[in-house]
Formats: sequence, C-alpha cells, structure tokens
Amino acid sequence: MTEDSICIEVNRKQGELTIRLAKKIGLINKDYKIQNYQENLYIPLLRQPNESELELLNRFLSGFKISKGSFSPKKNNIKKISDLLEDKIPDHLLKILPQSMDIVGDIAIIDIPNDLKKYDTILGNAILEINKNVKTVLSKSSPVKGVYRLRSLEFISGENRTTTIHVEFGCKYHLDVAKAYFSPRLSQEHNRVSSLVNKRKEVIIDLFAGVGPFSILIAKNNPDVKIFAVDINPVAIEFLKKNIRLNRVDKTVIPLTEDARNLIDKQFKGSADRVIMNLPEKAKDFIDIACEMIKPNGGIIHYYEFIRYPDSIKQAQTRFCELVKDVGRKVNCFLSVKNIRETAPYQHQVAFDVKID
Repeated sequence: MTEDSICIEVNRKQGELTIRLAKKIGLINKDYKIQNYQENLYIPLLRQPNESELELLNRFLSGFKISKGSFSPKKNNIKKISDLLEDKIPDHLLKILPQSMDIVGDIAIIDIPNDLKKYDTILGNAILEINKNVKTVLSKSSPVKGVYRLRSLEFISGENRTTTIHVEFGCKYHLDVAKAYFSPRLSQEHNRVSSLVNKRKEVIIDLFAGVGPFSILIAKNNPDVKIFAVDINPVAIEFLKKNIRLNRVDKTVIPLTEDARNLIDKQFKGSADRVIMNLPEKAKDFIDIACEMIKPNGGIIHYYEFIRYPDSIKQAQTRFCELVKDVGRKVNCFLSVKNIRETAPYQHQVAFDVKID
C-alpha cells in the first residue's frame, strides 16, 4: 500500500547531499521510504519548504524540484504496545493491556481496566507513538446508554478534543464522539447494505441515522434514491446536515430530527421500499413502525439486534416474525442472517435482511 506525499525530486548523484540538507532543516518525512526511479530519487517531505529553506536547497543543489509522489510507509519496528511499555509498567499488568481500540478519524478510544487506570497517560502516549495518524486518545468511562446512545469519555493523551473527521469508503463524516453515536466497527456493514440497494428510485428510511454512515454512503453510490435520515439526537442531525453538504448528497438525503415513533403520523406510512434499523439495543420496539412504513406491496428491513446467551439467533428470528405478524404484515423470507461482531462476552450483534410482504 502506498500513500501520497510532497517530495524533493533530484538526480541520484545529488541524493546523499539532498538527504543531508533536508534532514538538517527538518523536512524529511521519516515515516516513508525514499523511492528511486531511473536516474532520480524521490525524497518524502513533511511539508512544502518555505522561502528560506528553498534558498538553502538552491544554494547547494541543482536541478531539483518539489513534486508529489507515492511512497511506501516504513515498517514500524514496534509491533505491540506492550513492547513499548515493558519497562514502564509492572510486568503483571502487561497481560491486561487493551487488545483493541476504536479509531474514529484521528481519535483512539480505548477501554482501560481498573488496574491500569494509574498508567493511563503512559498508555495513551504509547498509542500516539505507535499510531502516527492518531492525535487524541480517550478512554471509555461508561457503557453506551440513553436515547442518544452516548457514553462518557475521559481524555487521556494528545489533543484534548472529541471532534474529528472520519473517512469511510470515500465518504467524510464530521462528528463529536462525545455527543453523537458512531461505530467504526460497522464500516463493512455500511458498505454491505449500500451494495444491496438497487439503482432504481427506491425510497429508504434510515430510522436511527446518527451522523449518516448508512444514508450518505448509499446516496453516494445510488444518486437516484430518496433517503429520509432520522435521528432523535439534534446534535447528530446537525453533524448529519454538515456531512450531507460535505459529501454533496443534499439532493438525495433529507435529514429529520424526530422520534421514529412520530413519523408514522406524518407522510411516511406505506412509503418505504427499505427501512434501516440500526438500534440493536431497542430495535425490536420499533418493528411495528418499520412495518407500517414499508409499502403495501412489500419491501426490505435491515434489522440489528444484540443476542445474549442463552438467547439464540433462531429465537430472535422467531420473535421478529411474531412482531411483524402482530401488525398485520408477514415475513416473506430472511434474505440474510449475519453474526456481525462480538460486543461483550456471550453477546453478539446480528443483522437480518428481511423481505416483508
């Protein structure tokens, strides 16, 4: 995998001198490998040289130019956070270091065990050192809760902020991780659902849209659809509006600050070809609403739920069918049943694609 960077393009004969000069004035980007092609070297830079730096280079070099190139990142010799921390925290605590983190834009969010709390800044600094694209480290200090699906976050290291821009499948999302729900672990699911949407003029209702990862990606890939992106959190909707403009899908996605239950009293009854229900904690409480939104001749519901042992996927499917039947609709078939991810010991998030008659 290569990445683009500004660089100095120079004849190979002047390569050693160029590298020495660029290092002296702090221009070389050490994260990338120097490339060579034919008679030239391409030396990656951290930034565009200023006037005085260009004067210095011109004084000692001839025939160089500032351009852009594609570079391979250098392999990081530090493979694990534990390698960096082995002399900084007690050995027995290395065994309970967090094994994963959520990276949203340039923010890393980690779950720190209680025994490691006193070392949280050291841990945060290690994460920043290993992950060059991360600028802020936060720790989870509560579970996701409330109607807005938020958790409390504690600043650990880096830049003290909770706002960022997250990029996913070519779409950009402005968000505040403390004020609007977003899960980078669902990126493949966002893309999967988008790929299922037909190119024809579907009407889609995204019942719990957040900052728009389902709606905006679908709109980018299917400009002829009409998407109503709904969320009860006004802050999430403000970010959604910004993201709609940023991704240029304002003719396709219509944002609505609303409790999903109130929509059925408006113009949405029997209007949707497809309903997205990404609220796994409480989606079953809205199956009746989703069914009433589906067109009389049928449509598709993308449904998400947490399954906790001893409950099973089969039992969740049975519950779903019964709730659909209660509102006078019928499950034609389950087009897809997927175990997406483990969210806790003995708990998984599942996704159903269901054809409704």
